[in-house]
Amino acid sequence: MTLPKCPHCGSEFTYELSDTTFGCSECGNEFTQADIDNASDKFVVLDSVGTELSDGDDVIIVQDLPVKGMPKPIKKGTKAKNIRINENGKNGHFIDAKIEGFGAIGLKGSVVKKG
Repeated sequence: MTLPKCPHCGSEFTYELSDTTFGCSECGNEFTQADIDNASDKFVVLDSVGTELSDGDDVIIVQDLPVKGMPKPIKKGTKAKNIRINENGKNGHFIDAKIEGFGAIGLKGSVVKKG
């Protein structure tokens, strides 16, 4: 039996709680088949604390990010304004952002929080 993906975070790491209820090991969400049927097919990117991100949001970097070819990392607490969600991002980098003093960069949801 193939288990459904989580309608909240899209994770494929789900498990069966009962005959009609499923759980997600990544976000802790419990859901039923009706929840899956009602969920839209919209692409969702979550930040490091599980908040859904959308185009135009501002995010804050939650850890120092070393960048190849740059002498210094992007520091924790740096703000990226007016992000764009990119479904075609590579290696999980679904957030397109511009950081002042650095330029354009692709970010993962796990290294930012909505700010």
